[in-house]
Amino acid sequence: MRKIFIGNDHAGPEYVDTIIAYLQEKKYEVEHVGSVGGSSVDYPDFGEACAREVAKSNEHEENSAFGIVICGTGLGIGIAANKVKNIRCAHCVSPYYAEMGRTHNDANMISLGARVIDIENAKSIIDTFLETEFEGGRHQKRVDKLNAIK
Repeated sequence: MRKIFIGNDHAGPEYVDTIIAYLQEKKYEVEHVGSVGGSSVDYPDFGEACAREVAKSNEHEENSAFGIVICGTGLGIGIAANKVKNIRCAHCVSPYYAEMGRTHNDANMISLGARVIDIENAKSIIDTFLETEFEGGRHQKRVDKLNAIK
């Protein structure tokens, strides 16, 4: 089973705690590399930290780890994550986004917005992300091009 890294800023600490507990109930190994509590912090720090952990874990075994990053909208923290080499973080607002992110883009991270996505929808997005496989084939050359961008 894959290891899941969770990174977050100050938006929705209870939201993050709920997601961590949900993943642990499903027997995933979860490592929290995000902010604790509601004190204001800078989302780029935690998006980058989470992405670096995912990238480092995947150096040894491709797709052995996934990441989930969370801020108010999921936008800023996802942008930060995508700055890290070999990270493909899909901003998801529905399970369909997670499905397409995995099947077509081989996304190894997703970003969620604690202030805009209710927790039940977040759980559905996460389930889809974790249960969907990359299609490969014609999509592989595109993922290779994404990975080649410096």
